[in-house]
Amino acid sequence: MDDVSTEELHLIADGLNDRISGQIRLIEDSPKVQGYVDHLYNRLIKEKRIDRVLDFQKRMASCDWHRVNVNSLENREVRELGGEWLCLQTVRHLGIDRYLESKKWEDHDRDLALAHIVCRAVYPASELKTLRYMQENSAICELLGLDIRDITKDRLYTVSRRLYAEKDGLENHLSRKTCELFDLEDRIIIYDLTNSYYEGEMRKSALARFGRSKEKRNDCPLVVLALVVNVEGFIKYSSIHEGNMADCNTLRQTIDKLMSATTATPVTADGKKRIAVIDAGIATEDNLKMLTDNKYDYVCVSRSSLKQYAVAEGSSPVVVCDHRNRPIELVKVQTPDAVDRAYYLKVTSPLKALKESSMNRKFCDRYEEELSLIVKGITSKWGTKKYDKVNQRIGRLAQKYGSTHNLYTIHIEKNEEDICTSMTWEKKEKAAIDRENTHGVYFLQTSINEAEETLVWTIYNCIREVESSIRCLKSDLDLRPIYHKTDDASKAHIHLGLIAYWVVNTIRHQLKAKWITSDWRELVRVMNTQKCVTTVMDNDRGQRIAVRCCSKPEPKVALIYDVLQMKQAPFIRKKSVVLKIEPDKNRFFDLQKDTS
Repeated sequence: MDDVSTEELHLIADGLNDRISGQIRLIEDSPKVQGYVDHLYNRLIKEKRIDRVLDFQKRMASCDWHRVNVNSLENREVRELGGEWLCLQTVRHLGIDRYLESKKWEDHDRDLALAHIVCRAVYPASELKTLRYMQENSAICELLGLDIRDITKDRLYTVSRRLYAEKDGLENHLSRKTCELFDLEDRIIIYDLTNSYYEGEMRKSALARFGRSKEKRNDCPLVVLALVVNVEGFIKYSSIHEGNMADCNTLRQTIDKLMSATTATPVTADGKKRIAVIDAGIATEDNLKMLTDNKYDYVCVSRSSLKQYAVAEGSSPVVVCDHRNRPIELVKVQTPDAVDRAYYLKVTSPLKALKESSMNRKFCDRYEEELSLIVKGITSKWGTKKYDKVNQRIGRLAQKYGSTHNLYTIHIEKNEEDICTSMTWEKKEKAAIDRENTHGVYFLQTSINEAEETLVWTIYNCIREVESSIRCLKSDLDLRPIYHKTDDASKAHIHLGLIAYWVVNTIRHQLKAKWITSDWRELVRVMNTQKCVTTVMDNDRGQRIAVRCCSKPEPKVALIYDVLQMKQAPFIRKKSVVLKIEPDKNRFFDLQKDTS
């Protein structure tokens, strides 16, 4: 085509496009241009490249074309969609809707319960704030076909209480369902307690009691939540206790209910005993004996530091690494205090020793500073000099720095009038050296006598799962503080958070298998980039077109959907076309004339 000019080249391109699209040219081209058009068109057909063009023409013909006024285009009813759609699919995957249906729940109440669970997962708040979120921010009512005008704060309270009435059956159903979905053995169960505090006085409450708060809120009444969690972080059983309940007093009741209400029998299908992992505060001698009597093995931290022990025969130190690749030494030890067939595992962590040594020095420095202030009061003119008052100040220091106080010897001199004249102290070097030697050393106690050191260590580290579960419940799902004024409302509030945690942990368990380890708040933030929006515009026929559609998922959102094998949107688009009625400005005056 070297002999073709630029103008002829444009005519050839236009002719070829018209030939492919089937249009008739009004002006005939020159024989030269027509010859090139015929040659190129026949070549496209011969090389089978024209099929794509024909497919494009078919797609174009099937499109819904409108001539619209761009200036009239506006977006309305923008709602959060990604987090709600992710959680709703998970709720249905867990079969919560089918369980409620089997309990004769009406369709509207069941859908409202699902909406409440989903909103608690993506936007944990009170019932009043949840209602506002449903009305103004979330697309959950649209996904479930609920009329938001029929939903009130009181109806949300009612559905929360009804869900708590199904607590035992729902926990059993979810426990079975997750074992089936993820093929879980549940040989290892982890038991721990946490508490949450009330913002009110709760004077008439049977649950709210003053106790030792995990959040250092000893000024508020508390309620205790006991959890049994498996290695994967799924809750097997939960119970709610009074705020002053001691940790060690809850294990027997929980084990009894766990065995009667769930599928967690003491022995697995292959004949192996289940293993209970508990914290030192729960591992009393009575509780350990109760576990062995019920055919449970156990792994726990020893409540006291062993004084007399020796390396077990045939055992040698084994070095393992923690999750940050830091060395930890393990060795089996024997002690005359061991009961039944329990044995101890000595754990030595250099990093823990460094941390404890640093804390010990800090406490010693603070203790000596406080002693210096007492000496300053004795020597100053208006300071505290009476012997009993000085001893009182020293006693308060001993209470504040209990472990550090034992490392010092204090000498006080006084006159005949019980007025202190001087005070000195000295540090017990031997006691300080002995304390330094115990830094970074603790002992694990277990009844699994045939297990290797690394296996016991691995089993004990599963306790981090229950700690992670409690952290997610309190922080991500807003389980603290509790603002409710009655015990029934408080229990319903906690139980709703536990159901939402089932949904959250089901999602995170699947994502962790693909190395997506973001916390739940970050996942919700990512998912909320997907919205649902209505776009309204006017066409040239006097009609108003409204299109309701879901935004295309961002790459991170699409990845999460793909990993979970979920649909990326509940619907593609919904379109409605209505006649746009423009108000007639003169019609009002005509009506006035007619009426007059």
